[in-house]
Amino acid sequence: MRTPFLSVISHKSKRLITRTFVLALATLAFFFTSDLALPQSAAAYPFWAQQTAPETPREATGRIVCANCHLAAKPARIEIPQSVKPDTVFKAVVEIPYDQDTQQVLGDGSKGGLNVGAVLMLPEGFKIAPPERIPEEWQEEVGSVYFQSYKEGMDNVVIVGPLPGEEYQEVIFPVLSPNPKTDKDLYFGKYPVYLGANRGRGQVYPAGNKSNNAVYNASKAGTITQIAKQEDGGYEVTIQTAEGKAVVDAIPAGPELIVSEGQEVTAAEALTNDPNVGGFGQADTEIVLQDPNRVKWLMVFIAAIMLCQLFLVLKKKQVEKVQAAEMNF
Repeated sequence: MRTPFLSVISHKSKRLITRTFVLALATLAFFFTSDLALPQSAAAYPFWAQQTAPETPREATGRIVCANCHLAAKPARIEIPQSVKPDTVFKAVVEIPYDQDTQQVLGDGSKGGLNVGAVLMLPEGFKIAPPERIPEEWQEEVGSVYFQSYKEGMDNVVIVGPLPGEEYQEVIFPVLSPNPKTDKDLYFGKYPVYLGANRGRGQVYPAGNKSNNAVYNASKAGTITQIAKQEDGGYEVTIQTAEGKAVVDAIPAGPELIVSEGQEVTAAEALTNDPNVGGFGQADTEIVLQDPNRVKWLMVFIAAIMLCQLFLVLKKKQVEKVQAAEMNF
């Protein structure tokens, strides 16, 4: 027979479990409905890079994975010191140039400004400097950029973006060099640095499907019998093949048609222009993690050489004076 005390505890436990279950369902419903009512922008290409290659952004061929979605080639530049001392903060300046007068096709087919993004692969042990180590005079240059590790535990691979291109054609990475004296797994020496930078939207999504920032081609050869404009701004192009089969190619809003009804097209012929004005670029350089003791000993060696040369000159002068005195004698 249950005591009143146990009955009360059992009742309260059931109520607590029920409330927790209802709260969990309400939370899930909120997230799902918010995603449907307020869909998120599909511009977070750093996330897509992480999704495509979760371990490292650099393939065995040396290509950075961003090039799989951003198909056009554009320049990218990086400037870093030739050498740095251990436990020192320095600037890695990344330049992502493009014509600011150009506008890209947005997801809804309208035109807008370009975004930029970058992935910077630093040597092992290098990382973004903590805020308290960044000099005050650098704060304005660095701005409000959010630096994110490519994956947990990989602090030397950093991604930024998307950022508004009109403000960040030059991105400053405040980097902290490691100290091999405190980390025995690191060594002084020369190391490679890799950069990948893009401006504008990609042409291919990670799943392999095209975005509306790409050229659309005819799936079959034949004659265009109908071009139907859709409510969202896109088109449906009907192609009558030689076998009498009607094939419909859907084109989203954004690209401009360059064909007309009655025109004959071949398979894979372009139906639209190329709306892409952005692209991706790679660059690489090297940095030396310099041992201060080596620099000191080098300076000592150079000073010793200079002293030896000075003594030789003085000795030569002395010998010349002795020889002149002997001749006069």
